[in-house]
Amino acid sequence: MKKSGILNRHLAGAIAELGHGDTVLVCDAGMPIPPGPRVIDLAFRAGTPLFAEVLDGLLDELVVEGATAAEEIRDANPDAAALLDVHFPWLEAVPHDELKARSAAARLVVRTGEARPYANVLLRCGVFF
Repeated sequence: MKKSGILNRHLAGAIAELGHGDTVLVCDAGMPIPPGPRVIDLAFRAGTPLFAEVLDGLLDELVVEGATAAEEIRDANPDAAALLDVHFPWLEAVPHDELKARSAAARLVVRTGEARPYANVLLRCGVFF
């Protein structure tokens, strides 16, 4: 059995398949899931696992060269906005409807149990070299 890192075999395998430029939507339990991308649904119950926990775990495994979130996050969910600002000081903010439209092109969707609005981010994968 794997000793550390992401233990969910579906998520670990999906991350291993990502390449430069692929996008990953990390979303709350209320975000509409677009048809098409591979979906890893980690939601167990409202609030479990938290958006912050899932994002931190993913960032241990991914190289990220771009991140996009809904501009509404600043007013509706300041805690999530602060978290994203720490990880991505260069965060791109777009209207929520545009984020939903862009998420249709995601290669992977990771759904958390987060039950607060706008706890969503679209990550663009980079390379480690």
